[in-house]
Amino acid sequence: MGFVLKDTRAAVEAYLAALNAHDADAVADCVAEDFVNEHTSSLGQSRTGRAEYRAALTGFLADFGDLHYLPERFLVDGGSAAVPYVMTFRMRSAGDRPVRVRGVFVFTVVDGLVTRRTDYWDSGEVRRQLA
Repeated sequence: MGFVLKDTRAAVEAYLAALNAHDADAVADCVAEDFVNEHTSSLGQSRTGRAEYRAALTGFLADFGDLHYLPERFLVDGGSAAVPYVMTFRMRSAGDRPVRVRGVFVFTVVDGLVTRRTDYWDSGEVRRQLA
């Protein structure tokens, strides 16, 4: 059981490190072919499949300058992990305005790859900061 926990946490940490490094290829390498990226926020856009997700990453990382996810904790249960985070970035398409928002990722990891990421964050707070 401990081995699975380490694999799950290591997979999630690698994914977040790749996002924080703004390395789209490394992010895509952390997810499965049938990866599901679900956004619950109205500003987010869900994607299915590694190829579709990878295609969107370049624009996302370009618009979200200085993107950084700071995990507050890791809650791991087998192949699942919940990670409350603080996300900071500068929205380049909105005049490079800084944004700080809290959210929670819920991950599913299978064989060392992220198969699903559900992202919960407040789009109203982002809109308020960009107004």
